[in-house]
Amino acid sequence: MSKFVKNLIVDQIKKELAEIQDCVLVNVIGLDAEESGKLRDRLHEKNIRIRVVKKSLAVRATEGTSLAPAFDGIGGSVAVCWGGSDFVSMVKEIVEVDNDQNNFEAFAACGGVLDGEALTPAAVAEISKWPTREEVLSTLVGQLLGPGATLAAQLIGPGGTLAAQISEIDGDEATDEAPAEEAAKEESTEEAPAEEAGADETAAEEEAAEEESTEEAPAEEAGADAEDEDADEGSEE
Repeated sequence: MSKFVKNLIVDQIKKELAEIQDCVLVNVIGLDAEESGKLRDRLHEKNIRIRVVKKSLAVRATEGTSLAPAFDGIGGSVAVCWGGSDFVSMVKEIVEVDNDQNNFEAFAACGGVLDGEALTPAAVAEISKWPTREEVLSTLVGQLLGPGATLAAQLIGPGGTLAAQISEIDGDEATDEAPAEEAAKEESTEEAPAEEAGADETAAEEEAAEEESTEEAPAEEAGADAEDEDADEGSEE
């Protein structure tokens, strides 16, 4: 390979890895074309990219970057994996593929870099046991909401107890008022006949007075007639 071609490849690798901070190196030597295609499709579903590079060219392309430590002690050709929803999720998928000996027997994680520090295959396997970003966020949200929920329960609890006590007191007062209202209704019912009886007596007295006045009126009229007759007789004489 001419120097010009090597420089072109190095420039291309630099562009592809320019914004990459962390990566995992895997061995793909020994995979046939069909297995390589299946591997790329599987990683693509997880939004993981893979780029096969020669160590000497990768060293030149990553010189002075955070990825440079990943290629220390690595020989021959390797594949650089990066992407995914987060670094831990990507590592989990890489380790899962590594353990799938039925489909990708030659595939193996051989190192990587995280926060500028080189990773061994054992370190990659250990990172695969870490919680993912989503799991960490879920745990964090639970820890944040937990004290709030506890505080809300503590505030609502006494208030609910007080409300129940007030409701119970109101119920007792309503129960005490009910017999008093019934007694008042009975008293008013007893007084009503007495008032009606008094009204009947008054009406009877008024009727008797009217009858007496009616009987006296004819007598007075008779007396007046007699006086008129005596007066007439006197005048005739």
